[in-house]
Amino acid sequence: MKWNNKFNYPKSSRSIENGTRKYLFGDEKLPSVTSILQATKSDEDKAALENWKQRVGYKEANKIKTEASSRGTSMHSFLEDFCRGRVNDSFFESNEQYKNMAKEIINKGIKEKLEEIYGMETILHYPEKYAGTADLVGIYQGKEAIIDFKQANKPKKVDYIQDYFLQLGAYSLAHNVVYKTNITSGVILLCTVDYLFQDFKIEGAELLMYQNLFLGRVKKFNEMNNLS
Repeated sequence: MKWNNKFNYPKSSRSIENGTRKYLFGDEKLPSVTSILQATKSDEDKAALENWKQRVGYKEANKIKTEASSRGTSMHSFLEDFCRGRVNDSFFESNEQYKNMAKEIINKGIKEKLEEIYGMETILHYPEKYAGTADLVGIYQGKEAIIDFKQANKPKKVDYIQDYFLQLGAYSLAHNVVYKTNITSGVILLCTVDYLFQDFKIEGAELLMYQNLFLGRVKKFNEMNNLS
């Protein structure tokens, strides 16, 4: 895999306003992709989350969420260090869970299929609409793609990761609009705490569908906040 700095990705400051993460681009403050998805969840999704919290207990639910967030941050950092060539053999000798999870993604996703990297932790925005941070932009299995790294407590089914696909739709659409690209592939590389590797890919018309579905969520978000 090689680095290709063909795009000049911007830096942006972030802030939280009324519970919504915002990205600052010049005079624009744009809501984040994740904040939009969180705010516009369906009643069914909200009920399912509340039922889970009640089933496991609110204290345990918060503990699980906090541990998952910490593990995910550490795993992402390790993956970025690897892709940037900052990892030497000694990093692989330790037996920490997040590193072992990252190694599964490296060995079964990155090493085998990632050919070129345009950027990591890439801030993307659709002017006047939204912004977000894609884990990686590059060439995956011969196609320009948006790639996100995920971790989970148990294996995922496609029905349960619709928000992941909506994120890919949001990031690919923003990239295509701002950089005049034609990214038609989105990839999720996921590892569970039991070290099961999963990869999910959406392409072509399916990715286009998720781009349009995400724009619908943006419209709903704006209506909810009287921004339309």
